[in-house]
Amino acid sequence: MANTTFSGPIRAGNIKNTTGTTIGTNIANVGYVVMCQDTVQSLAGGALGAVTTDIVIPANSKIVNCIIDLVVAANTTTNISVGEVGGNANTIINAVASGTTVGVKALGAGGGGTLAWGDTGTSDLRLTVTSSAATNAGSVRITIMYAQAFNSAILP
Repeated sequence: MANTTFSGPIRAGNIKNTTGTTIGTNIANVGYVVMCQDTVQSLAGGALGAVTTDIVIPANSKIVNCIIDLVVAANTTTNISVGEVGGNANTIINAVASGTTVGVKALGAGGGGTLAWGDTGTSDLRLTVTSSAATNAGSVRITIMYAQAFNSAILP
């Protein structure tokens, strides 16, 4: 199956500007397309210290969800954090417990480590993964969902 790559943010909807009061006719309904990137990181071999991933979130994006999915069971619970290269190790996710069973983990208070979800800033953001405990088994898939160039800094 072929892939198509676009260079800029994708917005969808058929009414760009509000010019009246009738839904479906003249009230804006354009929104941003949500995209995602993911990475799989082995947890075997000990605690991870800010391992650089291939996930790069474009500048001025809004993160709308982060999914932590333990795809291979760990033998010890470890706290998983997602941060930025050259920045805080918990910018995006702050210490979500992996548990020892496979499946998606609840972010709880660990989501939005430093409240960076609303706007990722004016530069692209390359992400890191950190884990706190030494394990000898397990792997985690981290999926980051975002609206590219949402730029909430300029919204009313």
